[in-house]
Amino acid sequence: MRHLRILTLVDAVARTGSVRGAAEQLNFTASALTRRIQDLEAELGVVLFERTSRGMRPTTAGHMFLSHAREQLAEAERLKSGLEDLQGLRRGKVRIACSQAVAADFMPKAIGTFRREYPLVDFEVRVVDHEQAAMALASYDVDIGLVFSPGALPDFQCLALLEQHLVALLPRDHMLSRNTTLRLHDCAAHPVALPDRSTGGRQLLDAFSAQTGFSFEVAVESNSFEFLRQSVVQSGLVSFQIDVGAPRDAKDPDIVIRKIDRRDAPPADLMLGKLQGRNLPQISTTFAEHVIAGMAAMQDGASAFSTIIS
Repeated sequence: MRHLRILTLVDAVARTGSVRGAAEQLNFTASALTRRIQDLEAELGVVLFERTSRGMRPTTAGHMFLSHAREQLAEAERLKSGLEDLQGLRRGKVRIACSQAVAADFMPKAIGTFRREYPLVDFEVRVVDHEQAAMALASYDVDIGLVFSPGALPDFQCLALLEQHLVALLPRDHMLSRNTTLRLHDCAAHPVALPDRSTGGRQLLDAFSAQTGFSFEVAVESNSFEFLRQSVVQSGLVSFQIDVGAPRDAKDPDIVIRKIDRRDAPPADLMLGKLQGRNLPQISTTFAEHVIAGMAAMQDGASAFSTIIS
């Protein structure tokens, strides 16, 4: 697999934006790396990188080559994982992109239980919104994504879906906590702490506002779900989350969870998926099956669940 070395070099230059940065990352000398890139360009008869004052940027030909290189590197990783699996080593790395809603509890638990059976497997987890997860899958930065999204994602091959409902997070002594189910117009009468507009939950809330004309009194807006939870406790605000990301009473006794009426916020899907058409390393497929089992265990009578993994 020596030919993969040059693919790795080109990929590193593209990701770091500089020869020097890629050389440091790969324990290469900058001059040797420059020569390798120049030799490759001469062999292909195209310029792969535009040399600018801000660094190295892939040309159109460079982007085509990078797409090929990343496919080859991912396939090599899948082959390596399969060979190790045959030998019973069960080692490797699983790279995941996931929404904040599953980052605090669900994903750490899934990884913990998986590593008890496969202790030689390590994980790289990126906490991102659903659009960033789709981009990370497309660029082969991650193997699988577990994200909450109100709509379809480009080139996202869904492996499993779990219906999720919007819930409100309230201080335990809040006047709305007396109700078991809330309408969003009731919540709009109180100061709220909202996630930023990149999140699926916020997009559901914005859709409600656009359809009804109700607006929220936004006291706090943040891209950190933990900060929003603390704003509920410390500032007495109302916030929102999806089922899987809502803290349980035993874990956060100062917060109560109340369902939002489906008429105001129809359920959307927590989706596990991979890049369309990509063959995953065996260990990533095994972990995906483990996650699907965890999603199935969360299903209740009000949440639809389906699996599409082969």
